Amino acid sequence: MKVLANDGLDQSGIDALTEKGFEVITTKVPQEFLVDYINEHKIRTLLVRSATQVRKDIIDNCPSIEIIGRGGVGMDNIDVDYAREKGIHVINTPAASSESVAELVFAHLFSGARFLQDSNRKMPLVGDTEFAGLKKAYAAGIELRGKTIGIIGMGRIGQEVARIALGLGMRVVAADNNVGRASIKVKFYNNQFINVDIETESLQDVLKHSDFITLHVPAQKDGYMIGKNEFEMMKNGVAIVNCSRGGVIDEAALIEALDSGKVKFAGLDVFINEPTPSKEILNHSKISLTPHTGASTLEAQDRIGLSLADQISSILQIQ
Repeated sequence: MKVLANDGLDQSGIDALTEKGFEVITTKVPQEFLVDYINEHKIRTLLVRSATQVRKDIIDNCPSIEIIGRGGVGMDNIDVDYAREKGIHVINTPAASSESVAELVFAHLFSGARFLQDSNRKMPLVGDTEFAGLKKAYAAGIELRGKTIGIIGMGRIGQEVARIALGLGMRVVAADNNVGRASIKVKFYNNQFINVDIETESLQDVLKHSDFITLHVPAQKDGYMIGKNEFEMMKNGVAIVNCSRGGVIDEAALIEALDSGKVKFAGLDVFINEPTPSKEILNHSKISLTPHTGASTLEAQDRIGLSLADQISSILQIQ
C-alpha cells in the first residue's frame, strides 16, 4: 500500500502511516512525470499541498489511485468533483492549520503597523549612518488595540483570527454569505474564557468601517473580490492582509491604493503569479511579504500529517 507525498509530509504523518503498514514515498516527482511514476509504483494514495496539480489527466490515467489528499484547506489545485465522480476519495485537513494562518495574519499586521517590513530592509544598509533619520521615519506607528478588524470569510481560519483579535482588544466585524453568526470562544491561560457572538454584515459595510481587513476566502472564479471599486469604499489609511489565495486581490489596484495613501500598508502571503510574484509587489516598501507560508509551522505540519494518516487509515479500513 503505497502513499506518494509529492509535496512532502511531516514525520509524524509518515510514522503514523508506516505503523499501519503503508509505504510512504516522499520523492518529489515533477508534474510532467507524475502519471508515469504513479502507474509504475502503483500508488494508491497521492498526497499534495499547493504545488502539485491533480487534474483530469492524472485522474483519468492513474487507475491505482484511490485517495487524493490535500495537506491544508483549499483544494483549488485538485479537480475535486471530477475525482469524486470517478469514485476517488478526496480529503483535506481544514482544521489543522487554522491557528498558524491566523497568527501569520497578525505577524503581517504588527509588521506593517510598526514599519518592520521596511526597517528590516534599511537598518542593515544604513542603520549605522542614518539612525536618526530612520527613527523619525518610523515614528508614526499605530496600535492594533481598540481598532476595528474586518474579517472577510468566517470559516475556521476567520474565526481563529477573530479569537486573537478579541484577545488583543480589537473590535471585530465580519462578512460571510454562508455564516450568519459565529460564536467565538476566547480562552485564557488559567482556564477562564469568554464567548462572543459576531453577527456577519454585508461586504460593503465591513469595507467601509474597518481599520484593518483580512481575507479568508477561496480562490475566485469570476474576477477579484477586492479591486479598485472595493478600495474606494474603504477608510483612508486602511491596511489589508491576504493569507488566503492569490487572485483574491487585484494587485495592480492594490499598488495604486498604496501609492495614493488610501491603503497604509498590506501584508501578502499569496500572489497572483505564484511562484513568480511581480517585482513591483516584491519591491514595494509598504508590503509585508511571506512566500505562502501560512500553514508552515511545526505544529501545523504535525497536525496535518496525523489528520491525513487518520483519514487514509479510516477510508482503507486499516486498524
